[in-house]
Amino acid sequence: MDKYKSIDHELRATWQAVAKVYNEQAVKHDSTMATAFVLLNIDKQKGTPSTALGPLMGMEPTSLSRILKTMEDKGAICREKNPEDGRSVIIKLTDYGREMRKVSRGHVIQFNDTVRNNVSEKDLAGFFKVTSTINKLIADKDIYENVNNKAV
Repeated sequence: MDKYKSIDHELRATWQAVAKVYNEQAVKHDSTMATAFVLLNIDKQKGTPSTALGPLMGMEPTSLSRILKTMEDKGAICREKNPEDGRSVIIKLTDYGREMRKVSRGHVIQFNDTVRNNVSEKDLAGFFKVTSTINKLIADKDIYENVNNKAV
């Protein structure tokens, strides 16, 4: 199969380009795209339980722990005991973290606005339909699970 007609190649190449452009912006603020992603997924008022962050973002606990440690060292977050469950921790944004969240949000909005201004609503709807279908096929384990039952 020609790699340029491969769905996974296009997804991967596009995501790498998106990650690169986000990281180019993040580095201007002494940050990374991953850090910005975490900032955007923490509830800005109540904070978010640390155990909920990984699944929310599809991130492995080890990677998340490393990012949270760096964010705490930079003063973007603080950890508080969960009043409802003393065994877990709530990750909260500091004033600096809320400011960096605004910056990150601005970059995401600018990216989305630029894409929306250059892609038709019909094409965007098709894009979201395709990505939704791919995610459903993966979640339902319909890609490889039943390969023996399907004509190849």
